[in-house]
Amino acid sequence: MNIQQLEYIIAVDRFKSFTKAAEHCHVAQATLSAMVKKLEEELGAVIFDRKQNPILTTDIGLQILKEAHSILEHSRILKEKARQDQPEIEGHIKIGIIPTIANTLLPKIIQELLNSYPKLSFEILEINTNAILEQLKEESIDMGILSTPIEHSGMEEEILYYETLLVYGKTDSKKKYLLPDEIKDHKIWLLEEGHCLREQFINLCALKKKELKHKNLQFQANSFDTLLNMVDEFGGLTLIPELYYQSLSAERKSRISFFHKPFPVREVSILYYRPYAKKHLILAIATLIRKLVGKQLKANKYKNNELNIVEI
Repeated sequence: MNIQQLEYIIAVDRFKSFTKAAEHCHVAQATLSAMVKKLEEELGAVIFDRKQNPILTTDIGLQILKEAHSILEHSRILKEKARQDQPEIEGHIKIGIIPTIANTLLPKIIQELLNSYPKLSFEILEINTNAILEQLKEESIDMGILSTPIEHSGMEEEILYYETLLVYGKTDSKKKYLLPDEIKDHKIWLLEEGHCLREQFINLCALKKKELKHKNLQFQANSFDTLLNMVDEFGGLTLIPELYYQSLSAERKSRISFFHKPFPVREVSILYYRPYAKKHLILAIATLIRKLVGKQLKANKYKNNELNIVEI
């Protein structure tokens, strides 16, 4: 019996298919099937009912799977402890990051990450929040960068920074600082469903569904660039984060309004599972991101009671 065999049976139980399990484990199906069969023979128990389609895990198989998960968890703990005294940052890490953070954060950190950790290979996916949570559970990715706080179970959180939220577009008011209630009566442009910033805008300003000027148009954007172009062309308002604001032209910055104190911010964090063998890599990445980005943000100049973390 070995760790690899336990990983194989967990994959078969998850996918209910030897073919899909083999693809997930990057091994030939014949090899995986043979290793699972060998484990069953060693244990003297049938773990899977192969006559069923999809494959079913037997009652004794469910008990074995429970122990297999426990053994793999302890295996990760051992790897974690073994690496704690190893300062070298090396290996491979797979990161999921939501689009509304990726488009402004990645250009600020990628080069420095590559230069600082030349022995660490990065694989980065731009995916939405639900996909990040799902792939963390499936162990398809090692860490996620997303907007928090968010409901999650069994995950560790490393807060990276707080980013102020700003209003783009011309308002009726000549005031530089706005209250969330002052947004309601304007035409609002939102990101499509699935983007956390959409929900934060709705919750912050208690928005209700409003008809656009053209009633034969239903539109939801997938990027800040599209939102700003629509606001420039048709008027109205939208919400953008501070890092995106920093990339705007002087002309577009002139169309920005700030919220009144307490300043609404979005919390940006890393999520990952613990115990976890790559924790030292994750903490190193988190530390570098804080160093590179934190000093650029207005939220760091304010006291905690002056900030309003907008819920998703």
